[in-house]
Amino acid sequence: MRIVLAEDSVLLREGLAGLLTRFGHHVVAAVGEAQTLRTAVAEQAPDLVITDVRMPPAQTDEGLRAAVELRTARPGLPVLVLSQYVQRSYAADLLDSGDGSAVGYLLKDRVGQIEDFLAAVRTVADGGTVVDPEVVRLLIGRRRDPLERLTPREREVLALMAEGRSNAAICRALVLSEAAVGKHIGNILAKLDLPPAEDAHRRVLAVLTFLRG
Repeated sequence: MRIVLAEDSVLLREGLAGLLTRFGHHVVAAVGEAQTLRTAVAEQAPDLVITDVRMPPAQTDEGLRAAVELRTARPGLPVLVLSQYVQRSYAADLLDSGDGSAVGYLLKDRVGQIEDFLAAVRTVADGGTVVDPEVVRLLIGRRRDPLERLTPREREVLALMAEGRSNAAICRALVLSEAAVGKHIGNILAKLDLPPAEDAHRRVLAVLTFLRG
């Protein structure tokens, strides 16, 4: 996979580049500024962009804004955003770009959990949606329509879907059979009044409903 990486911390940037390379990916550009990120994506046409939220010169949300702009220019461009802090608004802004597919929002602490980080990279590159479990936990306790129609177990399943978990992973996490998980997901999609569509796309729509609600 060809990846453009944007991170202003040289130490973290080099560490991420080395990790991705070690697991078979090709980091075609590793940059430290949002404008350089835009240029690198235009020149390299990568399969995935990984970027920090806060970058020079203002150290606010330059990386995030660049990611949203890139997805506007190249609909469907897979983007994984890394953040130092839990910011629901950042996750929402990213999910609002395009149709919410092929995007991820992770806390930087998650990078240290190598298997989880690499799984998120693969999920986003394949068109999935991944949201950091810390963000999911902040949201799941809030009561809001239309999620009020979901049972507690259905909320648990939807929260794991938001983390990018597969059906098999949800089975393991909740100690449920595959048939039970499939039934819960079917109930979730029906209760959220999601229109018939490709299964993967309906899962993304369900996650967006959860996060934006």
